[in-house]
Amino acid sequence: MNTRALTLALVIAGFAMMMVYTYIDDQKAAMVKDYGTQSSVIVAKVDIQELDLIDDSKVEVKTVPENFLAPGHFKSIKDLENTIATVPIIKGEQITKPRVTYPGIKTGLSRQVSVGKRAVAINITERDAVGRLIKPGDRVDVLTAIDISQGARKDLQKTRTILQDVLVLSTGMSMTNSIPIYGVETPKVIRTMNLNTYSSYSTITLELDPYDVQKLSFIQAYGNGSLSLSLRNNADKEPVRLRATQIYDVLGEDASEAKSYFSEKYIKESKNAQ
Repeated sequence: MNTRALTLALVIAGFAMMMVYTYIDDQKAAMVKDYGTQSSVIVAKVDIQELDLIDDSKVEVKTVPENFLAPGHFKSIKDLENTIATVPIIKGEQITKPRVTYPGIKTGLSRQVSVGKRAVAINITERDAVGRLIKPGDRVDVLTAIDISQGARKDLQKTRTILQDVLVLSTGMSMTNSIPIYGVETPKVIRTMNLNTYSSYSTITLELDPYDVQKLSFIQAYGNGSLSLSLRNNADKEPVRLRATQIYDVLGEDASEAKSYFSEKYIKESKNAQ
C-alpha cells in the first residue's frame, strides 16, 4: 500500500472538508447579516376560526429569521393561554397580538363558561347580594328560604344553603374579564372610575353544573323565590356540612315552648278541619 498516496488523499480530503465548512459558515454569516438570527415564533398548527379558544393543539413553535418576524408576535405558547382568536388565522400564519384577545364583553359570556358547566342568572336585591359588593370572579354560597306548609305552620319554614363555592361569572353586564383590576396599571380612564361603577345591577350570573342548574330552577319555580348570596374568600374551597335552620334554632332556649305551641295549634286546626 502506498503510504504517501494515502496520506496525500487524507490531507486533500481534510482540506476539502475545511473548505466546505468555511463555505457553509460564510453562507450562514451572510444570511444572518441579511435576515437576522433565528428566533422562536408561534404559528398556527391548523386553521383557526374566529372566536376559537387558542390552546397548544392549535399552535406550535417554529424558528424563523428575525427579519421575518411579524410585529406583535408571540415567542411562547404560554403567552397565548386563555386567549381567543378575533379573526380567522390560516395554518402556518404567525399569531400576533392584534389577532387575539381575552374573554370579555366583546367575545361574549359563553367563552368564559367552563366546559361541563352552565351559566344561569338570578334576580337579586341589594340585601341579597351583600350590598351589591359582589363582583365578577367572586365565589359565593346560595341560600334559600323554604316554606313547606305555605304559611300554615311556622315549624315547617326552613332556610337552607343549597349551593356552596359558586363562581360569579357576571354582575349585570359586567363580566369576569371586563372589569378593571385594582392595583394593576390600567388606562387612566379606568383608574379614575369609582368603585360603584360596577355595583349597579339587579342580576347575577353563576357558573353551575347542570344538576345544580335544575336545583336552582326548581327553587325559583316552586319555592317562594327568595334567594340570598353569602360572599366567601376565593381561597376557601372547603364545603361546610349544614342542616336547615328552623325557627327553633333561632329561638334557642325558647324552642321547647315554641314546639309545644305549634303542636297544640296544629292539633286544634286538624280537629276543626274534621
